[in-house]
Amino acid sequence: MAVDLGKLIAQVKEPVTFEQLSGKVIAIDAYNTLYQFLTIIRQPDGSPLIDTKGRVTSHLSGILYRNINLLEYRITPVYVFDGIPPLLKRRTLEARANRRRQAQAEWEKAKALGQMEEARTHAVASTKINDEIVKSAKELLGYMGIPYIQAPSEGEAQGARMASDGLVYASASQDYDSFLFGADVVIRNLTISGRRKLPKKNIFIEVKPERILLKDLLSKLAITRLQLIHLGMLMGTDFNTGIDKVGPKTALKIVKEYDSVDKIVEYVRAKYNAEFDADPHEVERLFTHHETKGISRSEFSALIGDSKPDKEKILNFMCIEHGFSEDRVSKVADKLAELRADKGQKGINKWM
Repeated sequence: MAVDLGKLIAQVKEPVTFEQLSGKVIAIDAYNTLYQFLTIIRQPDGSPLIDTKGRVTSHLSGILYRNINLLEYRITPVYVFDGIPPLLKRRTLEARANRRRQAQAEWEKAKALGQMEEARTHAVASTKINDEIVKSAKELLGYMGIPYIQAPSEGEAQGARMASDGLVYASASQDYDSFLFGADVVIRNLTISGRRKLPKKNIFIEVKPERILLKDLLSKLAITRLQLIHLGMLMGTDFNTGIDKVGPKTALKIVKEYDSVDKIVEYVRAKYNAEFDADPHEVERLFTHHETKGISRSEFSALIGDSKPDKEKILNFMCIEHGFSEDRVSKVADKLAELRADKGQKGINKWM
């Protein structure tokens, strides 16, 4: 599970408009974004969009149509894909796989009973990203001229490093782990803004982009980033399940009183008769010294500058290969070419 800082973040998050992000380069958590596309872009019974060969295409629709909106506002997205997950994350991944299998069974059951609202809820919970989805996403991004980077391990850690190295303005993700990895600025709802229906309710809400600054969060909570990592460990992260009955307020109180992993371990043992289910020192290290790769400014500038849309390949991939409307896709491809030409006139430094 990703660390749940929602109640604490609520105190410092602020709305941000696409106009305010114009001219910014933003590292986007690719897996997180693909997951959002796959969960949101579905048919009434929860089924994802598929082509004639039965291949899922919901994510391709999201990549094509949502990114054009960012580019129109002169926002440069750079997608960052996860690499090899740390060993401590395997348990989390296995638990997620089990939940997806259970949700899949409930989805099929609800569909058979004609319970469409219930079916959609279970369908969303069964969402998974496989190698084919990742491969096709990278292929389309390449044809669209949208740069992407393969991280050696966690994409959020790579995005955080790119921000600290001054290559990007912010990291975009729905998860809060980015702060534990040291991201100075996090943008939420960047690719999924719009009108959304609440699950099991006939209520629609407007989802808008939000900006959270790490310095504001730490200042509001009166803690350091290392203490924030410890707080996350107490509540549970992708690398450990946390301590039972310890919520945000209790975790905050603990990290303010005990300033090291060892002291926290002793307190948890005495107070809750509990132990961390993973080596807390290793979990701390994964957030403070996660494996990432360094990218020079010249390399990054070339990556953005060399990325160009190819209309013929976009049409072939989306329309011939996956059955999308040629008219709609053609308009997007033409718009991409127009935006690219404008970007070239302004110069690459404008986008850095």
